[in-house]
Amino acid sequence: MDVKQMKEEAIKAIEAAETLEQLEELRLEYLSKKGKIQALMMMMKDLTPEEKPKFGQIVNETKQAVTELLESKVEELKKAGLNAQLEKEKIDLTLDAYTPRIGSLHPLTLVQRELEDVFIGMGYNVAEGPEVELDEYNFTRANTPEGHPARDMQDTFYIDVNHLLRSQTTAIQMRELEKQANSLPIKVVCPGKVYRRDDDDATHSHQFMQCEGLVIGENITVADLKGTLELMIKELFKKDAKIRFRPSYFPFTEPSFEVDMTCHVCGGKGCPTCKGTGWIEILGSGMVHPNVLEMAGIDSKKYTGFAFGVGLERLAMLKYGITDIRDLYTNDVRFLSGFKK
Repeated sequence: MDVKQMKEEAIKAIEAAETLEQLEELRLEYLSKKGKIQALMMMMKDLTPEEKPKFGQIVNETKQAVTELLESKVEELKKAGLNAQLEKEKIDLTLDAYTPRIGSLHPLTLVQRELEDVFIGMGYNVAEGPEVELDEYNFTRANTPEGHPARDMQDTFYIDVNHLLRSQTTAIQMRELEKQANSLPIKVVCPGKVYRRDDDDATHSHQFMQCEGLVIGENITVADLKGTLELMIKELFKKDAKIRFRPSYFPFTEPSFEVDMTCHVCGGKGCPTCKGTGWIEILGSGMVHPNVLEMAGIDSKKYTGFAFGVGLERLAMLKYGITDIRDLYTNDVRFLSGFKK
């Protein structure tokens, strides 16, 4: 076999190879123990001593040339393959990035947290209580004993004769009065869900949210109540608004007041929202009834206090311009997405 011719054939075949598999076949064909170059080495035994050195040198040079070319071609194809893969997986950075869908807090949660922040800033604590409540705390301790006409105002979900779904977060206040009777003063707000057998319409729901506040101490007056509510309204609606008290009745308080605020839409001038009065009713309040204090073991001659309760749905509807309370409970993402912060 002509060594020069074999070398040229090998170089030509290697340069023409297009895959690593083809190069591996060429390596086996020329460089393996049974390959063509090894076969040339086996021919040396038939040469004269004078011919062997020269022939051996030529064969070694051929082997080295084929090996180097083969290795170079392998690297070339590997690099080409990597570049092809990178091109295939290339990311077009000029395309718009995918924007993940980000959820939002429910408007009732937003209002609750805003109220909590306002009152925590005034030194209040946030108190919670069970939703399945005892009749004792829901009614009796709130100066509403069995047979009291005020119970008829709340159509309650009873579980048994002593247990019910709380119809007012006043029950939390009763527990706080009992717990802190010996560590006065008390300043708490009590947010949470309440339940009443009410017809579902645009302004009522069988389940709704309340936030009640309670302050007990020495020399607490109606002026303290008024100042507290004025600050709450100012912080919640981010504007100065006047409030007015109207006489009312709640068994838990005496005297009791319905509280109105200047219409947030017309500023008190009169509009369809406030039915032309310039005022919007927002909550009930009053001075804590002496009977309530005495039932909790607090001396009503030494201590006084005020309480108030507001529906979070009402605040949310006023704050965000929501016209139907049912929108707050239908879990419509289109509605909820409007409250992102």
